[in-house]
Amino acid sequence: MSADLTTTCWCGNPDRAGCCAPVLAGRPAATPEALMRARYSAYVTADTGFLLASWHPRTRPPHVHINPAQRWLGLKVRAAAVDAGNSAGTVEFVARFKIDGRGHRLHEHSRFVRENGRWLYVDGDLIEGR
Repeated sequence: MSADLTTTCWCGNPDRAGCCAPVLAGRPAATPEALMRARYSAYVTADTGFLLASWHPRTRPPHVHINPAQRWLGLKVRAAAVDAGNSAGTVEFVARFKIDGRGHRLHEHSRFVRENGRWLYVDGDLIEGR
């Protein structure tokens, strides 16, 4: 991906410099939605280090495989919420992608926790047919 930060963010926000780029560079995400958007951008840019670092240690896999044939097409956040204590949150999103010219959708309800001032991805439930 281009290093030009004046372009649209990978997650669809019109301002990459004010969106995922700072989070990918190490700034803590302000919300679960901001972390989820940065994780989507990390999949787009094949940043497996960020994906692993932003995954809760309890559920983190030993490695993340990025399919080089996969092309991410867009992200739509359907809902995002944070609990009253600002320590847990959820994000429902749809991410579209293609593999070998065939379109796919990843619809997920993701869970996040905030520990030591940082949001972490815990896990998610796939949503079929909605």
